[in-house]
Amino acid sequence: MKNFYNEFRKFISRGNVMDMAVGVIIGGAFTAIVNSLVNDIFMPLLSLITGGLDIAGMSVSFGLGEQAAELKYGSFLSAVINFLLIALVVFCIVKLLNAAKDRVVKKPEEAPKVPTTKVCPYCMSEIDIKASRCPHCTSQLEES
Repeated sequence: MKNFYNEFRKFISRGNVMDMAVGVIIGGAFTAIVNSLVNDIFMPLLSLITGGLDIAGMSVSFGLGEQAAELKYGSFLSAVINFLLIALVVFCIVKLLNAAKDRVVKKPEEAPKVPTTKVCPYCMSEIDIKASRCPHCTSQLEES
């Protein structure tokens, strides 16, 4: 049991787990902001465009009375808009971070390429740079 506890403590204190926990907490707060943006800004604007139609409140009732089943497809549309906005913001953040990383991290310079072949002056075939005789036309080549 002590070994299990020590492994768990080691796992939980690693940086990756802490980073993930911070990400989940910030993600929850960010979700609240996006929900407010969708419900308080986008949905009223969409309602204005559609002539006063309340998209978030759209539903279909199956039956009569308070016990009737209700399909709330407007709520689903609101959730889809939430998802698309969160995906757009995450995409923009990742794109911005990648661009910043590319500016900061310099790519290693490529070493100049050393030629490994040459052209036979007699038959114009490409041959190994160390060749002293052309394998195509058998001409004797000058040492370069």
